[in-house]
Amino acid sequence: MYVIKLHFTYLCAMSEIIKTDIRKLSPDQIKEFVLSAGQPSFRAKQISEWLWQKSAHNFEVMSNLPKDLRNILNDHFEILPIVLDKSQRSLDGTIKSRFILHDGHKIESVLIPVPVDHRFTVCVSTQVGCSLTCKFCATGQMNRIRNLDAAEIYDQYVMVNQQCLEIYGHPITNIVYMGMGEPLLAYSSTMDSIQLLTSPQGLNISPKRITVSTAGIAKMIKRMADEDTKVNLALSLHAADDIKRNEIMPINEQNNLEVLMESLIYFYEKTGNKMSYEYIAFRDFNDSMEDAKNLIKLCKSFPVKVNIIEYNPIDGVDFVKADAAKIDQFSMYLRKNDVMCTVRRSRGKDIDAACGQLANKE
Repeated sequence: MYVIKLHFTYLCAMSEIIKTDIRKLSPDQIKEFVLSAGQPSFRAKQISEWLWQKSAHNFEVMSNLPKDLRNILNDHFEILPIVLDKSQRSLDGTIKSRFILHDGHKIESVLIPVPVDHRFTVCVSTQVGCSLTCKFCATGQMNRIRNLDAAEIYDQYVMVNQQCLEIYGHPITNIVYMGMGEPLLAYSSTMDSIQLLTSPQGLNISPKRITVSTAGIAKMIKRMADEDTKVNLALSLHAADDIKRNEIMPINEQNNLEVLMESLIYFYEKTGNKMSYEYIAFRDFNDSMEDAKNLIKLCKSFPVKVNIIEYNPIDGVDFVKADAAKIDQFSMYLRKNDVMCTVRRSRGKDIDAACGQLANKE
């Protein structure tokens, strides 16, 4: 996962020890440090369990470690968890949380509860800001400052799960990588965080409960397939022809629909994982029957579910959500042509927590 070379004797010889984030070390690197500190190797497993199964944020709570080892760890390492800054609760029960990172940057995560279905979803961020400049997205109006690391993504799940348990008495059931940023442009962090969440040595969550959403980075979709990724994949499609998609999603100019479809076919044939298209319906832009016909063509190569999403307004953007009657007509036409389709009504838009609205807005 991470490449950091540590020598305990060297660190001890330094006049002023620079602490390292222990959560950037692999289990083997932790074991190497433990052995060099004169401790038995099984202590490394105990430390990893505290970090990734019990989500410990300081060494003092690691009660099955001897005091001298805890002191050594505290002298040489630090843990840098995300910290809750503020939360807002929507009228529909959706909760948006803003977290402060160790360097002062801020990100947002969203808890989307559907108690009647016993479904509680956390939407996690992978970047501070975003570089893709999609015209309809508030995050796209921000600059990308940096990628999150795997632990910062993991922390979002842990903290929102605790929030879900406290408020709804139910754990998170689903994780979607649909928050701030493009997950496949933070590929290593995204995949490492999935490993932490799904591994028996981590939180042991089923990968089938995880969906990674991408604006469409073809070569990284193929890489996911080659690495036999078990999670579900969602493509933020939003237009079913290149002219319209180029207009609203500049990434399409380097990853056009032909290239994307080739990568998605490759992904499905290699993994068999579930795939979906996210399709925000804009009035008089992508909501016509001609648009529906184009979309149907993109649904013929592999099983795919289309999620039609109500547009959520953001400042400075002229798009308007499609009329409800037109969305119903559009979705009925898809179903008549054997396309699995759902219409997803917005959640949390009164607190700027809905799809496309995350922007660290006060």
